[in-house]
Amino acid sequence: MGRAFEYRKATKLKRWGHMARTFTKIGKQIAIAVRAGGPDPDNNPHLRSIILNAKRENMPLENVKRAIKNAMGKDQSDYKEVTYEGYGPHGIAIFVDAATDNTTRTVGNVRAIFNKFSGNLGTMGSLSFLFEHKCVFTFKKKDGIEMDELILDLIDYGVEDEYDVDDESGEITIYGDPKCFGEIQKHLEENGFEVTGAEFTRIPNDLKDVTPEERETIDKMVEMLEDDDDVQNVYTNMKPE
Repeated sequence: MGRAFEYRKATKLKRWGHMARTFTKIGKQIAIAVRAGGPDPDNNPHLRSIILNAKRENMPLENVKRAIKNAMGKDQSDYKEVTYEGYGPHGIAIFVDAATDNTTRTVGNVRAIFNKFSGNLGTMGSLSFLFEHKCVFTFKKKDGIEMDELILDLIDYGVEDEYDVDDESGEITIYGDPKCFGEIQKHLEENGFEVTGAEFTRIPNDLKDVTPEERETIDKMVEMLEDDDDVQNVYTNMKPE
């Protein structure tokens, strides 16, 4: 399996946490997508992908419909997507994706957690060289498909030549340029692939070894960040166990 897939698989459960918190995070993603592209999933690829992920996380359809309806209301909070980056304990790089209607509150909360663990919150872009920003699509493999031909075809749409196949689930995972998200999604759907997941992620360029004691401290910091209602995802360059 590729480096990206191994890292993503090892961190997936930690990123989402408890179910109620997961639904809250997805609700914010829906609100942002609806405000940007409208409430109709057929005409809003980003919203369509979020609904797919909501289904994958077992979010009830009624919750999804309610989130879409609420996003159209005049009194709905205007969420923005923001990122925070810095170094945590033991020199581990930490990247935080958030969705918030109050950046002052969010940056204050994030900075307090970094300070609590003797970390250092940096300026935007200061750690971008340590992480690759990618879009990730997971879809069902079709009978008779030659992977080399499929990837060659998808490269024209910004997809990388690295991919992963899960023989147990029969799913393929591909990685691409985040700017090409809509084009990749459209191409997969138009060619009859059943897309089961679509998201953005950050993959560290280099993974750092830590001791069990250091890992415990870093995990506590990551958990505290993920417990914040505004935080969507937390990424580190700590080597998975």
